[in-house]
Amino acid sequence: MSGKAQSVVKKQGLAPWQISLLSVTSGLFVWQMISDYVIANPLFLASPLQVVKALMRLIETGELWKHVYTSGIEFFAGYAIAAVIGICVGLLIATSAFAKHWLQPWISGFYATPTVALGPLFILWLGIGVWSKIVIVFLLVVFAVIINTEAGIRSTSERYLEMMRAFGATPRQLFFKVSLPSATPFILAGLKLGIGRGLIGVVVAELFGSRLGLGRLIGASADSFNMPELFAAVSILAASGIAMNSAFAWLEARLVPWTKD
Repeated sequence: MSGKAQSVVKKQGLAPWQISLLSVTSGLFVWQMISDYVIANPLFLASPLQVVKALMRLIETGELWKHVYTSGIEFFAGYAIAAVIGICVGLLIATSAFAKHWLQPWISGFYATPTVALGPLFILWLGIGVWSKIVIVFLLVVFAVIINTEAGIRSTSERYLEMMRAFGATPRQLFFKVSLPSATPFILAGLKLGIGRGLIGVVVAELFGSRLGLGRLIGASADSFNMPELFAAVSILAASGIAMNSAFAWLEARLVPWTKD
């Protein structure tokens, strides 16, 4: 949040986290009212209270942790590999014209390809274990990171580079002192974009074929018309996305504080 926006919030007497909490609470209240008085049929829409009860049942039986653990392994493994390779490839094509022209057609082509639709193919190749899901998460995340990293390096102000050269800076110093700090907000934006894409990849891949995972739980709940458990799994995914984006916002405020007004 910008400094101007924060000052407005302070004048209203609410901290940013209080506004977010109020927003979530209001949404849950509206959801409860709709499920109680508008739809009033758990076969079509489970209420927040029913979702909490379903979560408690899944926790008590120990079933939830098996699904969360499997999906977590698939997501974080694919995401971590995509982050490292994506940043490295993005830096490479931003600093090498030959690498850019060589890799750009592949990056553009794969980024435009509906990777999720290839899920059955990866499952056929790699089986229904975790590796097929890791590959799908990797492919959904890596190109967003590559594109944002390249854009960040290329957006470096030429005036800053010329000024550093005038003071005798070496290419290494130019990269680490100017280009990389300038690209960091873009890299973080790519990583944040990859969170949602990766979570979608995990769920869809598990729907195609898996033994465990939140996607498997969603599919099984839908097949049995168990809406409370279905919404419980979706709520866990939504909460995970919110938590990871908040962590990146915290990290961004410390790594690139100059981006704040």
